[in-house]
Amino acid sequence: MYRGDVTVGTPTFSVEVITLPVSDVDRALRFYVDQVGFALDVDYSPHDTFRVVQLTPPGSNCSIQIGKGLTDAPVGSLRNIYLVVADLEAARSRLLERGVKVSQIRHKAPIGAWNGGFAPGLDPSRADYASFANFSDPDGNSWVLRIVVQLDEKRAIRSSAVGQDRHRTDRHHGSHI
Repeated sequence: MYRGDVTVGTPTFSVEVITLPVSDVDRALRFYVDQVGFALDVDYSPHDTFRVVQLTPPGSNCSIQIGKGLTDAPVGSLRNIYLVVADLEAARSRLLERGVKVSQIRHKAPIGAWNGGFAPGLDPSRADYASFANFSDPDGNSWVLRIVVQLDEKRAIRSSAVGQDRHRTDRHHGSHI
């Protein structure tokens, strides 16, 4: 971005933490660690009215926080938090084996002209962003499993594109940052 005689780099934004409103922190902690498979990063409580528990899904750069005194959002009010997976059937099976109630897999339909409808099963062509399954935590916060087969490759391309845009801007306007 160019402003007058100064080139300003486009800031990058990264979602780092999502706070989930839960009624029972210990129950939610057990659910996310023991059943869903998230890693426990932090469990901090300096006194009885405040507690923060941070958990991270395997392979994710974004964590969730549950606790006391973190949010005034109604318990169970978060909807459709996306967990992106390369193998939707395997992810769903693993959650079911661990006692998580997961919906049947569905895919966008009609294929090629999606209008918000779904059909049962995986997308026949296994297209990225086309197949889903849902589950909820014990308080009703809901999650969507979504397939992205080439996840690591797509992230590398996106990261590279951001770097190339920055390089093009610097080259065109001069690096004044």
